[in-house]
Formats: sequence, structure tokens, C-alpha cells
Amino acid sequence: MDIGLIAVRYARALLKAAIDNHCHEEVYQNMSNLLECYMNVPQLRPTICNPMYSKPKKQSVVLAACGTPAVELTNRFIALVLQEGREEMLQFMASSFINLYRQHFHITSGKVTTAVKLTAEVEQRMRRMVEERTQGKVEFTTVVDPTILGGFVLDYDTYRMDASVKSKLNRILIELKNK
Repeated sequence: MDIGLIAVRYARALLKAAIDNHCHEEVYQNMSNLLECYMNVPQLRPTICNPMYSKPKKQSVVLAACGTPAVELTNRFIALVLQEGREEMLQFMASSFINLYRQHFHITSGKVTTAVKLTAEVEQRMRRMVEERTQGKVEFTTVVDPTILGGFVLDYDTYRMDASVKSKLNRILIELKNK
């Protein structure tokens, strides 16, 4: 059994149904919340895969992880996955759905790491810069990491722009060691 293949098929079907029902943004939010819960709540996967729990109990746990309110299509999708006994693949289905959604709607995921919190104006400027380069929308996450000392590190797709003080100091140190 190929987990990746099965997960992508379910995700593709969910995306098509979500687009047809004009609720793709809400389903995307539900799947994003679910995947985030899988990443941040280590007890979620063993709970959902535990055969001792009933399907309605598992469904209520998954729907709670999807966030409120879960769209009717998300409810039906979760019920189908549980009915077919595919709950161990649900995390992969959510991840596949998010990837397919981003590809379909030309959304790039980006991350900006700075030493101090960004102002809304600077974050907006960086977002516009990435949107111009990628010709699409950008979902940004910002991270504050004081160890970079200053500047920023911008990651999106396979691109990385490291304009941090820490990396500049490291380059200078390497140059001094080589001379």
C-alpha cells in the first residue's frame, strides 16, 4: 500500500469537491489547522489511530483539530476517511491537500526571520517583493530569532536571501582565517 499515492488521491478529490462547492478557502483553512495540530499535538496521531476509540469519537477529535467551524465538506470528508479505515493517512492527506491547493492557486509559502519584530509596513514590503518575483500570492510567517543579531533571512520556495548580521560576521571570520 502506497501511503503517498492514496493520500494524494484523497487530497485531489477533496480539492476538486471544494472548488466545485465554492468552499475551497474554508476547507484549506480546516486542513491547515488539522496539519498544524498534527505537528504541535503529539497525542493526536496515536489517538486517531487507536482502534479502541469509536469512529464518532475520532471524528469529533479530528473536527476539533480542524478548527471551528469545520465546513460541511470537511465533515463529510473526515467521515469518509474514517469509514474507509484510512485515519492513519489523514495527516498525509491534509499535507497533500495544502500542497495541491497552493499549486492550483499559485500560492508561495514564505518565512522571514528577523532579530526584532517586523513592523506591518516592512512585512508588507517584503510580501510585495516576493509576490512580484513569484507572480502569485504569498503566505508569510514571521519568526523572531535574536541570534541572527540583525538584518533578516527570507526563505520561499527553494530561494533563500540571508542578509543577517550573523552570516556577514561569519563570512568575515572565514575570510580572516583563510588569509
